[in-house]
Amino acid sequence: MRIGLFTDTYFPQINGVVSSICMLKENLEKLGHQVFVFTITDPTVTKDEPNVYRVPSLPFAKAWRLGMFYHPRLARTIKRLQLDVIHTHTEFSLGIFGRAMARELQIPLLHTYHTIFEDYTHYIVKFPALEPIAKSAVRKISANFCNAVDRVIVPTEKVKDLLLSYQVKQKISVIPTGIQLNKFSNANGKSNTILKLRTDLGIRQTDRVLLYVGRLAVEKNIGELIESLKSYLHQKQEMKFVLIGDGPAKGDLEEMTKSFGIQEQTFFVGEKPYAEIGDYYQLGDVFISASQSETQGLTYIEAMASGLPVVAKADRCLDGVLENNVNGFTFRDKHELQSALDWILSNDFEKERLSHGAIHSVGKFSDVYYAKKIEAIYQHVWNVHVINKKVS
Repeated sequence: MRIGLFTDTYFPQINGVVSSICMLKENLEKLGHQVFVFTITDPTVTKDEPNVYRVPSLPFAKAWRLGMFYHPRLARTIKRLQLDVIHTHTEFSLGIFGRAMARELQIPLLHTYHTIFEDYTHYIVKFPALEPIAKSAVRKISANFCNAVDRVIVPTEKVKDLLLSYQVKQKISVIPTGIQLNKFSNANGKSNTILKLRTDLGIRQTDRVLLYVGRLAVEKNIGELIESLKSYLHQKQEMKFVLIGDGPAKGDLEEMTKSFGIQEQTFFVGEKPYAEIGDYYQLGDVFISASQSETQGLTYIEAMASGLPVVAKADRCLDGVLENNVNGFTFRDKHELQSALDWILSNDFEKERLSHGAIHSVGKFSDVYYAKKIEAIYQHVWNVHVINKKVS
C-alpha cells in the first residue's frame, strides 16, 4: 500500500507522538509498504528527508508550530503519489490538510487520537475564567474531526471512553502504541557509558536514582512530585531525583527545588536525543510520574522495558500497563508514593523481582506487533471502501 501520514509534530522534535509515527513508518516499510510523511517545517531541519514533505509553519503557543491548513503545490504532489490511505495524527493544521486530501482523492481516512487537548488549553488561554470555554471548544473540534473519518484509533480504553463522552459516533479501535523494546533492554546497557553519565552528573555509585523522562510542563504534574518528595529527599541524602526532558515549566520547577532546599539532590538533565534515551533510562532505579494527562504513557513502557519498576499516580491510562506489586505500584497521595519507594528501594530482592516483572510485562507493546495491527486496520478499511464504491 501507499500510505500518507499527516502530523503537526515530527522529527527532530522529541515527544511521544513523534516516536509513535517514526516507529510506525519504519515498521510499515519493513512490511513492504511505501510511507510518505506530511508535516510542518522546522528551523532545525537542514536537509530534505526521503518521502518527508513539509508545509510552511509558524511558532504557536510556545511549544508548538502551526502549519498551513492546505498547500496547493503540495496537494498536486500528493495527487501524483497515488496514495491508498491517509492516516492523520492531529486534529489541527496537517490533520485538516490530510482530511481535505482524502476527500479529494476519495480514499479511506484513518485518525489516531494521540493527545487529550483539553489538558493543554492553558497554553492558549491566559485568563482562567475562559478555560471552560476553551475546553468545550477543544472537545467539539475533537469530536467533529473524529466523526469525519472512516476509523478512529486510540491507544487505551481511557481515550476511547473520553471520545465517547465527546459524542464521537465513528468506530473506535483500541491499539496500544508499540515501542522498540530492544532499544531499552537493560541487556544493552553499556556499563562504561552509564558510569560516565552518573559521574558527569555527580551521582555516586551508591546513590539511588528516582527517574522522570518527559516534558517539563504543568500538565505533567511534576510540581506535585517535587512537593511529595520534599521530606523524602531530606531524610534520604543518598536519594537523587533525575529529570530527563525540557519544557516551559523548567524554570519554575528549578525554583521550587531551591525553595524546598533539595536542589543538590535534583538534577535537570535537559532534553536528550531519542537515539540515546535508552542509556539515560539505565541511570534510574525507579521510574516515577504523577501525570494525569497521558493517553497511554509511552515513557512508562520504555521504563519497564529498561527494567525499571514504575511508581505512578493512579490513572486509567495505566490499565493493562502497570500492575501493582508485579511491575510497580500506583499511588494516590504522597504517603503512598513514599511507601512504594521504600518498599522497592529498601529490599534488593523486591526491586529485582519487580524489575523482572516490568521486562516481562511489556512484550505485548512491541513495535512490530503494533504495525501489524495498524496494517490490518488499513486493509480492512480499504476493502470496505472498495466494496462501497462498487455498490454505489
